[in-house]
Amino acid sequence: MKVIFMGTPDFSVGTLEALIEAGHEVVLAVTQPDKPKGRGGKMQYPPVKEVALEHDIPVFQPKKIRDPQSIEELRKYEADVMVVIAFGQILPKEILKMTPYGCINVHASLLPKYRGAAPIQWAVINGERVSGVTTMQMDEGLDTGDMIMKTEVVLDEKETGGSLHDKLALEGAKLCVHTLKVLEEKTAVWEKQEDSPTEYARMLDKKLGDIDWTKDAASIERLIRGLNPWPSAYTKWNSKIMKIWEADVLEGQTDQMPGTIVKVEKDGFCVQTGTGLIKVLSLQIPGKKRMDAGAFLRGYPMEEGTVLSSGM
Repeated sequence: MKVIFMGTPDFSVGTLEALIEAGHEVVLAVTQPDKPKGRGGKMQYPPVKEVALEHDIPVFQPKKIRDPQSIEELRKYEADVMVVIAFGQILPKEILKMTPYGCINVHASLLPKYRGAAPIQWAVINGERVSGVTTMQMDEGLDTGDMIMKTEVVLDEKETGGSLHDKLALEGAKLCVHTLKVLEEKTAVWEKQEDSPTEYARMLDKKLGDIDWTKDAASIERLIRGLNPWPSAYTKWNSKIMKIWEADVLEGQTDQMPGTIVKVEKDGFCVQTGTGLIKVLSLQIPGKKRMDAGAFLRGYPMEEGTVLSSGM
């Protein structure tokens, strides 16, 4: 097939490479504009652009994909299908209907669950035991198009947003290739979506990581895993923002207020939550690299009774 590929972040890269390896002719890669990064403000290519250039694929980076000139640019390539995965802009009807096979989206959830921008992280935060990837025929709604194929992925007990991202990116790449195959063979079966049983998987922001110690220990531990590696869960200790990267849930309850450090051990420290205890195992403070809690405690003695508070 002649494919226009639309995607931007790392999650999209594996699918682009899989399409190339499967023998599809990727005639154009459409991605977001370059952005400045770091203190020097040096312009950085989106990951999809980097891979496309390595394979001598033309790159198009429109500020607004719905502008008439952008639409006409896409039309020039006379593609059979558009594959869209984490592109970052809403596509107008003119693009959705432009090619014979329309726009095929690879979405990182088992639709209709977790429609929205951050399905991977919310699956971890909400304690899902199974997630997956869905390919769908895009329509003008937000992740509401008819479903074509699905792949399930079981979450590990200590699954993080980062580890699930990598698993689903790999499965999504394979599923996309398989989906294009059944489309070509005219054996694809479409299934309409019902109403979503979950809330819209809204975009992540840094405020979400501010730990509310009045919540139960299990919910806090899932938040820590879901926001690892970005934007991270955090709290305030000694007037510093402390990122918490790894923790365990412990049984037990004390009469201390939530957020109080109730026990300090060699390999970590225990914090009272609204229900149950959290043992912090890995953390980071400003100006330092991520470290085991044991190493942190050897350099920064912590006393029982210290209260961790909101980071905002």
